[in-house]
Amino acid sequence: MITDVVISGGGPNGLMLACELSLAGARPVVLERLPEPSEEPKANGLLGQVVKMVDRRGLHERLSGSPEQPQPNSAYFMFAAMGLDLSLLEDSPIYALPVPQRRIVQVLQERALELGVEIRRGHEVVGLSQDDDTVTTEVAGPDGAYRLRARYLVGADGAHSVTRKLSGIDFPGVTYDRMTLRSAHATVPAKWVDPATGALNVPGYGAVLPFLPHRTEHGGFSYAPLPGHPPLVNVTEWDQPETDAPMSLDELRASIRRVLGVDVPLDPPGGEGPHVLRRLTGGNTRVAERFSDGRVFLIGDAAHVFAATAGGPGLNLGLQDAINLGWKLAAELRGSAPPGLLDSYENERRAVARRMVMNAQAQSVLIAPGSDVTGLRELFTELLRDRNTVQRLAELTAGADARYDMGGPDTHPLVGRFAPDMELHTPNGTVRLAELTRTARPLLLDLTEDASLAATLSEWHDQVDIVTARIQTPTPTALLLRPDCYVAWASASPQPDSAELEALGRTMQRWFGVIDPPAPK
Repeated sequence: MITDVVISGGGPNGLMLACELSLAGARPVVLERLPEPSEEPKANGLLGQVVKMVDRRGLHERLSGSPEQPQPNSAYFMFAAMGLDLSLLEDSPIYALPVPQRRIVQVLQERALELGVEIRRGHEVVGLSQDDDTVTTEVAGPDGAYRLRARYLVGADGAHSVTRKLSGIDFPGVTYDRMTLRSAHATVPAKWVDPATGALNVPGYGAVLPFLPHRTEHGGFSYAPLPGHPPLVNVTEWDQPETDAPMSLDELRASIRRVLGVDVPLDPPGGEGPHVLRRLTGGNTRVAERFSDGRVFLIGDAAHVFAATAGGPGLNLGLQDAINLGWKLAAELRGSAPPGLLDSYENERRAVARRMVMNAQAQSVLIAPGSDVTGLRELFTELLRDRNTVQRLAELTAGADARYDMGGPDTHPLVGRFAPDMELHTPNGTVRLAELTRTARPLLLDLTEDASLAATLSEWHDQVDIVTARIQTPTPTALLLRPDCYVAWASASPQPDSAELEALGRTMQRWFGVIDPPAPK
């Protein structure tokens, strides 16, 4: 028996890809080396555009524990430990969803099982070979070795990806070996915490806002009072002597003293663990030389890793890799994919990864110690008073500045962009766009006054969901969304004319393999 897709790695990215494939009718098998989900504290949540994306798959409420829809941060954020005044922006792109990675894995695993995904824990990829039609994966499982044949193999197995190494794909980049990051869950003096702002008021130093990194000439400090957990304290220093001694709270206290110049009392955390107490030396910013090799693809950290200074982009990028690749692989499996569809995965996602390299490297320079860097930061702080600068950096941080080439003229500013949130008034009531995208199918929104576009395109119902609705703004009047919620075609005309319908037909052919363009009625 030949499986549709084998996914190596049962973390957030692999599980999200499994869900996307299943929604599109494919049959993935997830192989995860660990026998049980890891309890090790890792990422503390989702940041940026991916928060809206999980909402559009109906997962936001599960992850947040609240029925409230995502709300942007329109107050304050950071870039390289410098303030971004988001109140300057008409629409902030910064969204945050504080949730531990183990909870993200739990929710995505539950969803994958609901969709019928087979998840094999304790099974590790140890070899692979491929021909023109299949990939044969050699697996080490609890009951011994076996082989699994599939149409495709996707490596979602992290920065040390076995899939990437077995495929012979290089992982060039930069290693930062000067930096030491010390982290711990710890209890801080309650009287130091401002109940109104959550800031940590450090005597002899000043207020440190929660969750936001703070840079001094000697390093960096941050304090994150995560909901339901003891505060997470992080301290970054440069050029520290090497040590094999176990990490301790005393070491963290001494590091804080060097960075802030004052003592911060830290006590062991309360409550059940697991608790963070670790020291990390160095970091990497790397992008795979290619994201595919024949029938093997890479997503997430297997394809790209970024130094911690980039603001936690890993899950933001990795989950969106999965969402970008899933519907394209499923179309190829169905035999409906147009030429070049799978190639667009690397073209689109590699460009986004390269942009995050720029982000990581720029922030690495701007947070480094030294008076010369301080001078650069003073100049940069002046630039951050400009609304346009804040907008660009906020979009870069959120991953909201990506614009894909949709293969035709960009006749509308939304083409190639992630579709904006909107409230749609349909014949059956008012719905949010996020409620219409949970099936992961192409979606055509007819927002014209007489809904004539939907009638013209009625023969396309098998290939695309067509919804007639009205919105408060006069434009756009029609939108075609890919399953990953990027706008492939848009119109601002009260009634799209024949030229626009021809362009729509070409777009449908380009992305979904629809053969016959619509005929005006």
